Amino acid sequence: MARSTVEVRYSGVAIAFHWAIALLVIVNLVIGLGHDALPALRAWMPAHKSIGITVLALTLARLAWRIGHRAPPLPSHIAGWEKAATHAAHWLFYALLILLPLSGWMMVSSPDRKRPLDWFGVFDIPFLPVSRATAHFGGDAHGLLGWSMLALVALHLAAALRHQFVLRDNLVARMLPRTAR
Repeated sequence: MARSTVEVRYSGVAIAFHWAIALLVIVNLVIGLGHDALPALRAWMPAHKSIGITVLALTLARLAWRIGHRAPPLPSHIAGWEKAATHAAHWLFYALLILLPLSGWMMVSSPDRKRPLDWFGVFDIPFLPVSRATAHFGGDAHGLLGWSMLALVALHLAAALRHQFVLRDNLVARMLPRTAR
């Protein structure tokens, strides 16, 4: 029997942050992880950097919003282990949404080879004052964090699909815009 959980929804602001960041992350994963395999994507690397900075700014704004606005509680039928896993995944998302752009920013700030860094050509973004070793660490971390983000996005999508099509508890509707329900 399907259980409905739509009665407790995220706020419109939280939903907007979620979907804007999700779209930008997916685009950046395609560009970032695919640019070596598909040379045509290399031309998109300036946009990749701009999107990364945008994700960082939106994530910080989302965290500020989240501090003042609690997430709706999970429904009572969700098992304790699943609630714990959900909370852990959300905080891991926040960590990756901050560390992934910062590691890329560290990488392009290398004193040996600064790469152009601007926000969609509108204004320059200052380089971080990092050493060669820190920039190298940022580059190594950026790749690992990118693959970690891909795995977490896949897990998140799988959980959402499980709730929607296996459990049929309509949990996904809590994060959908009202017009999309």
